[in-house]
Amino acid sequence: MSFFDKIKNAIFGKAEAAPQTSAPAAPAPTAAAPAPTGNVDVASILDAAVKQNGQKLDWKHSIVDLLKALNLDSSLSARKELAGELGYTGDTSDSATMNIWLHKAVIKKLSENGGKVPADLLD
Repeated sequence: MSFFDKIKNAIFGKAEAAPQTSAPAAPAPTAAAPAPTGNVDVASILDAAVKQNGQKLDWKHSIVDLLKALNLDSSLSARKELAGELGYTGDTSDSATMNIWLHKAVIKKLSENGGKVPADLLD
């Protein structure tokens, strides 16, 4: 499983676990399946994850905090792995620049995969 899939599954899995008032959920998609048809409210899920985590985390601006909120590995090596998956071409030794790029890329990719993200987080 790719690192981004871990992020996506952590968020979309929380959405599936939430009580639903509509029809029963369809079978779980496979890794190659298209994005869910309904939008998943990424912001509310991450806000709830931050609250449950108990730390002061700023997932809207920090890839490290976003990963911590989801209880995923936020180490530099994990972020370098994610950067490679998402096509980062910059210097991975410049972690500040890479982190900014990663955050934007993850938010954009979540949006492309059926996630509803705040418009101000999309470029």
